[in-house]
Amino acid sequence: MIEELQKEADIPLFIAIDEEGGYVNRLKPKYGFPKTVSAAYLGAMDDLDSTKFYSAQTAQTLSSLGFNVNYAPSVDVAINPSNPVIVKNERSYSKDPKMVVRHAAAYIEGHKPFNVATVLKHFPGHGSSQVDTHLGVADVSNSWQKKELEPYIALIKTGSVQAIMTAHIINQNLDEDLFPATLSKRIITGLLRKELGYEGVIFSDDMHMAAIIKNYGFKEAVVLAINAGVDCLIFSNNISPDEIISAEALHHHIKTQVLMGTIDANSITQSYRRLIKLKSALGLNYLKY
Repeated sequence: MIEELQKEADIPLFIAIDEEGGYVNRLKPKYGFPKTVSAAYLGAMDDLDSTKFYSAQTAQTLSSLGFNVNYAPSVDVAINPSNPVIVKNERSYSKDPKMVVRHAAAYIEGHKPFNVATVLKHFPGHGSSQVDTHLGVADVSNSWQKKELEPYIALIKTGSVQAIMTAHIINQNLDEDLFPATLSKRIITGLLRKELGYEGVIFSDDMHMAAIIKNYGFKEAVVLAINAGVDCLIFSNNISPDEIISAEALHHHIKTQVLMGTIDANSITQSYRRLIKLKSALGLNYLKY
């Protein structure tokens, strides 16, 4: 299927997957794929060679199947031991941001030889939340700590960050208007782009998660996310059939908003350039041109 999709595409496609390892593992051993381990396991072991080994093993598997983007690693800092979606699911390397940086860097290195892009997540930090944003709004205003930004600051400085995924969390410390980070221009453009100096691709987390779709609806959320500075929107369609949104409907909505001036056409151009730059870095050649 992936081969056929790429043959039909005028511009090579991103084929992406969530393959962090451990709990977040789509390619399971029962289907014949290699065993994976969680970020928490690797953090506890604290052996960078092991982290790089498991990363390379994952990237090799993904590349052989035609995947070129992996929504990993999670660089969330394990602030809240009872965090239901990150910490309890062993998706954080550590409560120490410096250790998170070390292991995330090793993970990124493991993927590079296989031309599979890595995506840091979930900006600006999901490790202190008490609620799963798949199920509803998570407000971290009283629990978030500045050290949750440290992995992004350190890794962006190395020049190794290819892409970053946003979080659907509310943080009054960073946006007094209480927009979820994915929809917040202050957080995405103001903090990530301007203050931290990040120039690469920004992916949204799944726009069909309850924190977004139940509170904003897809039409408003799309406009807010693009205007916030998100380059690529993810829609899983992992919802009831009557709520599924086609790519055609999304494209029509975005184009209409651009023509109306609700979305700045220049922001679309900038996002396109970032996405093409990343595709070029991955060796996705434009054979039809």
